[in-house]
Amino acid sequence: MSGFSTARLKMVDGQVRTNDVTDRRILDAMLTVPREAFVPASRQALAYLDLDLDVSEGAAKRFLIKPQLTGKLLQAAEIGEGDSVLVVGCATGYLAALAAKLARQVTATECDSALAAKAKETFAILGLANVTCKAAPCTEGDASAAPYDVIILNGATEVTPEGLFGQLREGGRLVGVSAESRPPRAVIVTRTHGEFGHRALFDATAPVLPGLERAASFVF
Repeated sequence: MSGFSTARLKMVDGQVRTNDVTDRRILDAMLTVPREAFVPASRQALAYLDLDLDVSEGAAKRFLIKPQLTGKLLQAAEIGEGDSVLVVGCATGYLAALAAKLARQVTATECDSALAAKAKETFAILGLANVTCKAAPCTEGDASAAPYDVIILNGATEVTPEGLFGQLREGGRLVGVSAESRPPRAVIVTRTHGEFGHRALFDATAPVLPGLERAASFVF
C-alpha cells in the first residue's frame, strides 16, 4: 500500500465512519478517489488531515472542506444513481469527483477560473467522464444544466442563496453549511410543490464561499 492509500484508509476509518457516515457507496468513493490529486504538490502531505485544506494558488483563499463534513453532506444529499448534481464552489473538484461516483451527471462551478481549469484537468486524468466544471460565481450555479436533483455547497453561506434554490427540480434538495445564524449548521433545503422547506441537520463549520458572504454592516 502506498503512503497515500494508507492515509486514505485512515481518513475513512478515523474521520468519516466515526462521524456516522454509513453509506457504503460514499465510503467506497472516498476510498478510491485520491484526495491528494486535488491538492497542490507542496501541500499533498496535508491531503488527508481533518481540516479545511487551502488549495488556492492565487490571492483568494479556496478550500476543500474537511473529509468528515464532505462525507456527511454527501450522505444527507442521498444522491441516487440517476441523479443530476450541481456542486457549487468546487475549488479543485474533490467533492465533485466523489459525487461523480454516486450520480449520473455532475456539474461543478468554481469562481476561480484557474482552479476550475485544474479541476477539469484532474477529472480527465482520473477518467471521470460524467463530471464537468466551469468558471462561474457561486451565486449563479449553472442554469444550462438545471434543474438538478441535488445541489451541494462546497462550503458555507451567510445569505440565503435564492438563485440556487430556483435551479432545484421538484423534490430536489440542496445541502450545505448555513452560517446565517450562530452556531453555523449543516442544512438541507427541499423543494416541494414550488415551496422550499429548510431543516437543520447538525452543527458544522466551513469556509464561506465567495459571493455568499453577509453584506458588511455600516459602522459609525
